[in-house]
Amino acid sequence: MSIFEGMMVITVGVLIGVIAVGFVLNKRKVSQTYDEARADSKKLLEEARRDADRIVKSALNEAKEDSRRRRRQFEEEAKKRKSELHKLEKKLRQKEQSLDKKLSAAEEQEGQLEKMEKKLAQDEKKKLRTIAEYELQIEQTQKQLKRIANMSAEEAKRQLMISLEEDAKRNASKIIRKIEEDTKKEAARKATEIISLTVQRLAGEYVNDACVTVVNLPSEDMKGRIIGREGRNIRTLEQATGVDLIIDDTPEAVILSCFNPLRREVAKITLERLIGDGRIHPARIEETVKRVEVEMDSILSEIGDQAAFDTGVTDLHPDVVKLLGKLKYCHTSGQTVLTHCVETSQICGMLAAELGINIKRAKRAGLLHDIGKAADQEIEGHHAEIGADIAARHGEHAEVVDAIRMHHAEDLLHASPLAVIVGAANTLSSGRPSARKEVLKGYIKRLEDMENIVQTFDGIESAVVLQAGREVRALVSPDGTHDQDVTDLSNEIAHKLRQELTFPGQVRITVLRESKHVEFAT
Repeated sequence: MSIFEGMMVITVGVLIGVIAVGFVLNKRKVSQTYDEARADSKKLLEEARRDADRIVKSALNEAKEDSRRRRRQFEEEAKKRKSELHKLEKKLRQKEQSLDKKLSAAEEQEGQLEKMEKKLAQDEKKKLRTIAEYELQIEQTQKQLKRIANMSAEEAKRQLMISLEEDAKRNASKIIRKIEEDTKKEAARKATEIISLTVQRLAGEYVNDACVTVVNLPSEDMKGRIIGREGRNIRTLEQATGVDLIIDDTPEAVILSCFNPLRREVAKITLERLIGDGRIHPARIEETVKRVEVEMDSILSEIGDQAAFDTGVTDLHPDVVKLLGKLKYCHTSGQTVLTHCVETSQICGMLAAELGINIKRAKRAGLLHDIGKAADQEIEGHHAEIGADIAARHGEHAEVVDAIRMHHAEDLLHASPLAVIVGAANTLSSGRPSARKEVLKGYIKRLEDMENIVQTFDGIESAVVLQAGREVRALVSPDGTHDQDVTDLSNEIAHKLRQELTFPGQVRITVLRESKHVEFAT
């Protein structure tokens, strides 16, 4: 073997060794890389598992939250439906109670009608028995007259008929008066019962004109905003003011209905401000109502101060001034009570000046004479008594208090001059033509018709209409009439006036029969 071949063998051996060493080293590196890749894959797998667990937990939490939210919504909806069902049940119960009351009232009226029919049947039987007794008495009297008086049958019959006719008239007059008295008592009781039932059932139909206020709207869309979502705005306004809102087909108008004029005024001002502001929601409604109620006291005080200023009355108590302001919202036959009080005060001042009485005190009494009407819905009693108590409580003069108490009294014989003046001024203010929507021509025509109707009756010498048509006085001739005839005549006059004339309120019929005899001693 040559040296070259030996070197080649050595070189090949070295190369083989190097390759073997490289292979071993590469195998170790590959094994290390594999182990690292395996560890990384395990790590990634653990991270992926953790991410999957986290996503699953998040999804479960979201599902639970969504389930709770849907459950709350369902419970709220169920509560709302339950509340609506409760309201409907309450309305049904109220309707059932109302129907039961109506049914019981109808049954009671039916029973009373049956009692009246039985009573009428009994009265008719009594009358028939009375007629039979009268006929028997007539026959017996005729026989006695023929036997005793030696009269002809015609003369006795004529004399007997005259006597019986007079007796029958007197007895019939007594019976009629008794029946009228009984009927008046029964009618008063029955009328009270019927009116109370009618007011409970149908009050709105009769007092509608005096208990509503109309608020004009800028557009028809405003009605929907006033009602609000599911009616929450209109309910809030009704509860806050105590006034019923009527939204019907009337174009661009809302009707406020309430028996209390102050509540209607508060509701009107509130609604007008809400419409002008444009923000209509429950919180805003309650805030506006409270603000208007606070301002209403100052508005009433301003109105009362103006009335006191117009009449020259000073030093009034603030509470009395506020009550005067309330009178602006009270009406009597189309005239506000405050206007009537101011007019009465001015008339009292004129009358006091003519009679030489304290003018300021007379004006004060005239201005305050109807102050009780501002509180008669809160306090029981006649407004004259209520007004007198209010005036006395706030330190008014005793003469003013007495005049307020007696301004409606019929017997003023022992009253003070101031009370007479206030009563006369009150009658002049309320009874004069056109004071309460009455045309002068129609007023005069009605008074003339009254006098003409009264003078058509036999025995009437003269007839006079007094107190702006509230009283008629008729003077009858004493010859040929008796005191019993006066009662019958007044009833006949009242009946004919009711049939032929239409007049406001009541007309008092006074029939006078007076005899005077004059002698001279010389």
